[in-house]
Amino acid sequence: MSGEPGHGAPTAPADRAGTSAAGTPRTAGIVWGLLILNTLGSAGAKTIITLPRSLMQMITMGALVAAFALALALNLRLRIRPSAFVFLLTLLLVPSVISSAILESGFGAIFRCARLTLFVSTLWLLSRWWDGSPTFVRHHIRLYFAVLATAAAGLVISPGAAMPELYGGRLVGALWPLTPPQIGQYSAVIIGLTVLLLIGRRTDRTSAAVIIVPSLVLLAMTHTRTATVGMLIGLALAIGSLVMTSAAARRFFAWAVLCAAVAAVGFASAVQAWFLRGQSREHFSSLTGRAKVWDALLAEPRTTAEKLFGVGLGDKSFGGLPIDNSWLAVYLEQGLIGLALVAAMVIVLGGVALLRPPSLPRACAIFLISYCAISSYTEAGLGDASPYLLHLALAASLLAAPAAATPLPKPEAPRRRVPGWPRDRR
Repeated sequence: MSGEPGHGAPTAPADRAGTSAAGTPRTAGIVWGLLILNTLGSAGAKTIITLPRSLMQMITMGALVAAFALALALNLRLRIRPSAFVFLLTLLLVPSVISSAILESGFGAIFRCARLTLFVSTLWLLSRWWDGSPTFVRHHIRLYFAVLATAAAGLVISPGAAMPELYGGRLVGALWPLTPPQIGQYSAVIIGLTVLLLIGRRTDRTSAAVIIVPSLVLLAMTHTRTATVGMLIGLALAIGSLVMTSAAARRFFAWAVLCAAVAAVGFASAVQAWFLRGQSREHFSSLTGRAKVWDALLAEPRTTAEKLFGVGLGDKSFGGLPIDNSWLAVYLEQGLIGLALVAAMVIVLGGVALLRPPSLPRACAIFLISYCAISSYTEAGLGDASPYLLHLALAASLLAAPAAATPLPKPEAPRRRVPGWPRDRR
């Protein structure tokens, strides 16, 4: 089922109604957008207009149900493409369901299992159109840029609500409850992907500037260190994978090194102040207090079943405090089995990316994988439906082999008339 007529094939018609040039239905972009809406979450900063959290949860869960229904309508024959990433993600459901069924984390764990199941099922249905093309990259950039536009609009409408003292004056979502790390993550990801599309000549400089410049401003206003470091390292690895085959990548890399050297010499104090965010060096070295939560989580006594399967899908917190580490969150909620499966997902994607020949899709996948790997140290989300799993799913779609083209049927040769054959017996 790796390729069916008209889908992902280079010879697919580009003018078919509702279908892009790459053979992917435009409705697939709507499905991707609904998945993004589902992973935005419903808890965070205080918004200008107070919305009941139950209403926001209905919107996000309704988006997931609608995404699954649309994807099923697009793929009624249930044709899928093999994907090691989605397969491992499906296996992750096993420890999630086993641990959540004990109800140690409450009925919310069962609800989160159902959500993860719908999320994985939708990815399977979309995998039919994963062919290594940048189609879903464009959807990813446009839709997350639309999310950032809501944060920018909230800043214009109410600067006080968008940069509250509760978050140390960092930018938050004033229209939808987005936290500074969320805005920083979305900004960093679309900046990196847009830079790579520009280097690969898949977009022009004006269009790239429209995305990159405002996203950089929003990233700076969030003071999100993890997103910034992840973006810089991810771009360095991704562009480095293109250096040997792309003159544009070599030029960009040289200019980036020069700018970094100038910033390190001339703006060292400003960069250091931005990273410290007014915190003491001791607070900074303890990762803003995260280390204390991690130590307490690891010191908590557990039964053998809890070590293997976890305690069930929860809100990624321990003792009322956020865990802010994907690996420890998976260990707590899905146990050592879940931890092994998540590690396998990242390792498999990274291994496949290293084995692919240099190309723009490979560079984008390397950026996404490295960004998620770096962010996993101070952000949770690799074991549940989250933007990080969407980033990795996008990487999996970029690493998928293109579907084989389906040859057009040859026209039948005209029949030769036999001399003397009667034309009409009437």
